[in-house]
Amino acid sequence: MNAAPLLEVTGLAKVFRNGVTALHDVNLSVAAGSFLSILGPSGCGKSTLLRLIADLTPPSAGTIQWSAARGSIGFVFQEPTLMPWASVWDNVYLPLRLTGVAKEQARPRIDATLGAVGLDAFADTYPRELSGGMKMRVSIARALVTEPSLLLLDEPFAALDEITRFKLNEDLLKLWQRHHWTVIFVTHSVFESVFLSDRIVVMTRRPGRIVADVPIALPFPRDEALRTAPDYSAYCRQLSQTLAEASA
Repeated sequence: MNAAPLLEVTGLAKVFRNGVTALHDVNLSVAAGSFLSILGPSGCGKSTLLRLIADLTPPSAGTIQWSAARGSIGFVFQEPTLMPWASVWDNVYLPLRLTGVAKEQARPRIDATLGAVGLDAFADTYPRELSGGMKMRVSIARALVTEPSLLLLDEPFAALDEITRFKLNEDLLKLWQRHHWTVIFVTHSVFESVFLSDRIVVMTRRPGRIVADVPIALPFPRDEALRTAPDYSAYCRQLSQTLAEASA
């Protein structure tokens, strides 16, 4: 995509109090409306980078600069982290409630968001009654209801079975294309990253830094047929080799 950058990360570093250097000299430009995936070995700082971008933790060095178009940020964590005592509807309402939005004012937005993720029939259901995939849909809905300009997803589908994961991949892409968010998606899966992204960056072992930046020139929309296409397989081989070298 040839869109203007939404954010610029320059010389970013993170050193924790125990002396562990998680990130070193990370430089990254993210275009508005793009779908960027971050690949890297376990412990390389992918999740830390997301938390820095979300301003959940301060950097030790470097800067994160936003364009004037910066809006709200939605964050989907590895676990759904739902309130077990609250219905699906009330779980999705949580971020709006925390900002003082009244229930009746929030209702149309929540109902529309639940419909977008295929959960409109489960508004009154409790988390204990949901499958793993449905719980993750609730978590995604909770992030989307704030109408974010940037959506951060930290390995949201890693614990799901393959069929559920593939379905949620396709659903996420449809939502992205419909709403024109900017997405940064962390994953360990080369296959998932190639299916979802228009660009992939690869990080080294800790201390993490970006060593490859690969545009994915596969057409959108994408569906299940893409997973057996020669061009898709070629990208997967390329990224697998790059990831292996970064992990060495």
